[in-house]
Amino acid sequence: MFEDFKKDFYLAGPGYLLNHSVGRPLKSTEQVFKEAFFAPWQESGREPWGQWLGVIDDFTFALSKLFNGHQKDFCPQVNLSSALTKIVMSLDRLNREHAVVLMSEIDFPSMGFALKKALPASCEVRFIPKGLDITDPNVWDAHISRDVDLVFVSHAYSNTGQQAPLANIFTIARERGCLSLVDVAQSAGIIPLDLARLQPDFLIGSSVKWLCGGPGAAYLWVNPAILDSCQPKDVGWFSHENPFEFDIHDFRYQHSALRFWGGTPSIAPYAIATHSIHYLAGLGTPLLRKYNQQLIDAVAQELDHEFVSPRDTEKRSGTLILQFGKQQHQMMTALANANISVDARSMGIRISPHIYNNMADIKLLLDVIKANR
Repeated sequence: MFEDFKKDFYLAGPGYLLNHSVGRPLKSTEQVFKEAFFAPWQESGREPWGQWLGVIDDFTFALSKLFNGHQKDFCPQVNLSSALTKIVMSLDRLNREHAVVLMSEIDFPSMGFALKKALPASCEVRFIPKGLDITDPNVWDAHISRDVDLVFVSHAYSNTGQQAPLANIFTIARERGCLSLVDVAQSAGIIPLDLARLQPDFLIGSSVKWLCGGPGAAYLWVNPAILDSCQPKDVGWFSHENPFEFDIHDFRYQHSALRFWGGTPSIAPYAIATHSIHYLAGLGTPLLRKYNQQLIDAVAQELDHEFVSPRDTEKRSGTLILQFGKQQHQMMTALANANISVDARSMGIRISPHIYNNMADIKLLLDVIKANR
């Protein structure tokens, strides 16, 4: 069954397992991009903005399908750091003296950088120490105290292959009066997330990894219950209730998450990403997750102590981590020589199979590992 999907993507060889970094493009993307972006520009004597803005509408619609949310609650962004900065600076609660944001020490560093620069100097970014198990709800329970204003959580942690227990975290945060924000950069398109059920306050994400949409098409989601509390500072004419009113004396926020949009938007990245998101949302994230976990299980069954990411499927992301100690450099060289695309971070070698990978790819990986360990 899954072999059918291989033919839909540009793969350039059998050993691509870097989906935690950059997903592969669909073969149909180039033509769709030309039709959505270039055709309105090249083939009409009128300005193309009407058609181009339709691309953005389709992008937020695709996201609503993927995450089971409402289209109006999504807003395109250029990247996650910018999205996070906009959210933090929009909230009075986070712009008072001594506000507290909680996050894990193993979160992606730029998220910490953005928080520290967006928050007032007196505010605290408080860390869950990296030695603690962030898959354990009790760890979050012990650190989400009532003085925390915002709980920042990554759905998946690519350097450890772990998945955070979102439902537990959001429940604890609500009970203790904390806002919650989830980063889905490493989970969107490979771990199901149902916004209607989970109800965080904010979500930020991108399209470049499992969504196979290339860089530049990030997004944020705002829970409508908190939208009126959000007063973005980084605004532009597309943040306005009526962008085409053109009255410099009268600014009114959009009555949707698009108040976070800003000035004249890019179109090209969203034309590319929209196509791949529709494709993957059509398959359904549960299906993508099931297949990804089958391939990870095939590695787990063949390796013992080298497999250092979680073995419990409820606790792991779409990425597995292998650690070979002193042989790590030798193993990376052997994998590269076999044209197997992986990378390494502090915990070990990161391997992320997607819908266009198969058991033959995993067998090739295991054959190289067994020959060189």
